[in-house]
Amino acid sequence: MDAAEREKFAAFVLRMRALGIDRNELMGAVEATPRPAFVPAQWGADAWCDRSIPIECGQTIEGLDLQMKVLADLDLKPDSKVLEVGCGSGFTAAIMARLCARVVSLERFRTLCEQATQRHEALGLANVLVRQADGTNGLAAEGPFDRIVVWTAYEALPRGFVDQLSSGGVMAAAIGPADDLQVMEKLTKVGSRFEREQLAQVRFQPMVAGIAQAI
Repeated sequence: MDAAEREKFAAFVLRMRALGIDRNELMGAVEATPRPAFVPAQWGADAWCDRSIPIECGQTIEGLDLQMKVLADLDLKPDSKVLEVGCGSGFTAAIMARLCARVVSLERFRTLCEQATQRHEALGLANVLVRQADGTNGLAAEGPFDRIVVWTAYEALPRGFVDQLSSGGVMAAAIGPADDLQVMEKLTKVGSRFEREQLAQVRFQPMVAGIAQAI
């Protein structure tokens, strides 16, 4: 990081502490991952801000503060196997790869998959796999996962994912109407059901089935 980036990172750390998030391993993973490299050049000056940023394929990535709150609430472990739905630029997958044993990240846009993979390879992250796939129903064939995080919104509780989590596993997903605010929830597997905890109000794009054919 140059001096300007380090100043922005320091401001981010202070915001996290104000939210009660002061995890050295998480902050270390963020510091080691050059966030401006994960956003289009014209938005590089805003990379560390707490708002969504446009990326390729008409998509956006969430503000950094929300991303880190969600990852902190997932309580990632060194031996965790993680499924991410909605890779976007690949930033959160890169952070999780520094904290966990393995990350599989699904993305419906081929362009985003290729770009994220290139970024991960440039950082030497060998334990993250980005795959173009329909993530609507997760990835049952490769479960169970210890953690699942979804960056788009479901209109109703995605109960089918409970079978893709290990016992005591945790999923974070937004639930609510496509055209209004949703609630990001922490869903902890207890037996064959979820215990639910509200994390934050969000406005995510709704889940879209299938993969993009052109881009």
